[in-house]
Amino acid sequence: MHKTPAPRLSRNRSRLAHKVRYALRHPQRVLPYLRRAGRDGWFRFRHRGSHIAYYRAVMASDTARSPAAAVGGAPSHDRWLAIGQLQYDYLVRHGLKPQDRMLEIGCGNLRAGWRFIEYLEPGHYVGIDISPDILIEAKKTLVHYGLQDKMPYLTPVDNLKLDFLPDAWFTVVHAHSVFSHSPLEVIDECLSHVGRVLAPGGFFDFTYDRTEGSEHQVLGEDFYYRTETLIRLAEKHGLVAGFMDDWERLPHGQSKLRVSHPGPGPAT
Repeated sequence: MHKTPAPRLSRNRSRLAHKVRYALRHPQRVLPYLRRAGRDGWFRFRHRGSHIAYYRAVMASDTARSPAAAVGGAPSHDRWLAIGQLQYDYLVRHGLKPQDRMLEIGCGNLRAGWRFIEYLEPGHYVGIDISPDILIEAKKTLVHYGLQDKMPYLTPVDNLKLDFLPDAWFTVVHAHSVFSHSPLEVIDECLSHVGRVLAPGGFFDFTYDRTEGSEHQVLGEDFYYRTETLIRLAEKHGLVAGFMDDWERLPHGQSKLRVSHPGPGPAT
């Protein structure tokens, strides 16, 4: 397994000592952090008891400021394109074929999705997101790239039960920077249902923020998990998970797991 530098993996970003050290090194980021903490605190108060409703409010606020920034990374179109290309290239190298039927969880404004839609056969892409605001931006992306004839299906959801989708239909399920913003109960809900919609021999790739220290969260937005926690959670629902260590060598801060049904799976 490729090793990310140990200090990064052992760091607990929720601790006051870490926040103080970070503030001293980056004083220009203190005021934006305090503004975001105040905003997020208000959203958590308004939507207490529902992480999905809380994070939908976060997405609406972020999308209003910048659709590119709302799906992660700097609010730069070049960065938006680069991260989308990174996801696309990796998935094609690791098994995606034009005939695959793909479900993208947290499709956002189609940062990678427009490339998947262009590559896949018509009608073979379904994108879901908790944010109606970002899906409006996704439709603008479709128009921009002239992909209407590919007939993708985009729809908002308020949970990850996937109950409106058919059994054993999707050969590829993909979630980028979704579980990095999800408490464990949301991930558990997804893994408890994704096996039903996943076709035999299919796979589910997702990224997450990895830690080798204490699992923690920051502002209710960023969640850090040990790899073995997520592997055990997949096993709990009758799935097997493998660490995609070559993803670690790419210029992206998160880690990636591939989940599938037990038995012979696709080549990685």
